[in-house]
Amino acid sequence: MNLLKKISSLCVVLLTVVGCGPLDIAPVDRFTELNFWTSGENVNNALNNIYSGMYNSTLYFYNEALSDNAYTAQGSAAGNPEAIASGSFTSTLPKFQNDWSFYYSGIKSCNIFLTNVDQNTTLPAETLARMKGEVRFVRAWHHFNLMKWYGDVPLLDRNISPDEAKTIARSPRATVLKFVTDELTAAAAVLPSRDAYAPADNGRITKGAAIALQARALLYEGNRMAEVVTLCEQLMNDQTTNGQYGLAANYGDLFSSPTVNKTSNESILALQYVPGLRTWSEFFDFAPRSVGARTNSLAPTQELVNDYIMLNGKAISETGSGYVESNPYVNRDPRLTATVVYDQYLWRNADGTTQTIYIRPGSDPVRPALNEYALNGQGSPTGYYWRKYYDPNSLANFASGLNLHLIRYAEVLLMYAEAKQSLGQMTADVWDKTIRPLRQRAGFTDAAALNFPTGGDLTQIIRRERRTEFAMEGLRIDDIRRWRIAETVLNGYAHGAKFGDPAVDNGYIRAQRRQFDPAKNYLWPLPASELNLNTSLTQNPGY
Repeated sequence: MNLLKKISSLCVVLLTVVGCGPLDIAPVDRFTELNFWTSGENVNNALNNIYSGMYNSTLYFYNEALSDNAYTAQGSAAGNPEAIASGSFTSTLPKFQNDWSFYYSGIKSCNIFLTNVDQNTTLPAETLARMKGEVRFVRAWHHFNLMKWYGDVPLLDRNISPDEAKTIARSPRATVLKFVTDELTAAAAVLPSRDAYAPADNGRITKGAAIALQARALLYEGNRMAEVVTLCEQLMNDQTTNGQYGLAANYGDLFSSPTVNKTSNESILALQYVPGLRTWSEFFDFAPRSVGARTNSLAPTQELVNDYIMLNGKAISETGSGYVESNPYVNRDPRLTATVVYDQYLWRNADGTTQTIYIRPGSDPVRPALNEYALNGQGSPTGYYWRKYYDPNSLANFASGLNLHLIRYAEVLLMYAEAKQSLGQMTADVWDKTIRPLRQRAGFTDAAALNFPTGGDLTQIIRRERRTEFAMEGLRIDDIRRWRIAETVLNGYAHGAKFGDPAVDNGYIRAQRRQFDPAKNYLWPLPASELNLNTSLTQNPGY
């Protein structure tokens, strides 16, 4: 994957501007502001730098701890997301500043590129148009993420000076959203489909990615579902123009098999990694300690585990589900085993051998019991570990070259189902195009799970499907905020397995007390440091 190797080996992109003579004659022995963009190699390197700054593994994984899917007690490297979950934060929290700076740094790089790239006359016009489409997509991606968290934010559609940056005000959220959707429409018009790219360009942003991100942005609005349906149908029904997409045959392979992970046509957009060149290593603190992990800094919650349905399609709380609390992990959605490690889990190692993961206190016949739950131990604080994204080909300390999926075709199907349900148009035909294939791929065979339900809350069924399909992929926090259920699911305790005091919460571990104030917490506070630098900025209500 040549594109990825270029990103990985990039050392210098935009060179420091040096002083020029009074006639602005560019030196011939080095690049300056006057001639940097005339080099095709420099343009490519600048674009690669924009790709590498689009997102990162820390944001990808640790944003899960903001939701009811996961808990972290050791999130300092991620800016302390546990403080947000607990409600004990101020506008000085590092995560607010880190995220704000990350997205605006990315926007700055995009605007520098778009301001200057037309100076280049060595690259073909078609290539330059494609590159600008890629950059406009990334700029829209950054603005979309900012408005998700902060609401009204400064909209930067051009490269501004440091002095302007100190005076720019927040743009209304609706204005930012229109900018995002307009940019994605423009990008989709010039970007190739995934099938039109050469193999060496695998990983570049595609027409399909622009359409899918626009669908996501409009889905999050809640009142533009007809447009979501139209966009999803473009990807589902017109694959000649927009790219050939489909579901991978095996759910687990998307996150563990290098071949499927990197080449499956389910992946619409992914963070690109290359073994030995550009890697991520968070799994070093996610896996059971007996398989080589260091400690645990991100643990699945009991609330997540509870949402995996039974093989007969029923929720564990439904009459006739067959759920047995004393033997809770049998006959469950196979995605549970592909995602979460529970007590007596049979872990398959990279060499094909297996080991049983004993987590219940006192159950491991081998001492020291590395995986067992202990209140103040190094193991999981919830009694669960992660299996999803285990890389059997990882290097030391679980350094992985697997890609991290940002948008999958599965999301297109679930966006379509959600939008259709919202419009009152969810039918057996829509179900058979969306939920049924997802469950078949997961391993369900019972007709009661595969067929269109004749009763029950379809909205909740679709939401549960989305949660279990995308657990550990960072989407849950967005979902509970846009559905306006955060004040319900993020108030009270995040729990772990039934290894606690039987007199407290029926024995389920109390991992963390959460608080969410719906009067203010649906928006984050603007970082205090930004308000100090720019007096034109205003703070969100309640902070």
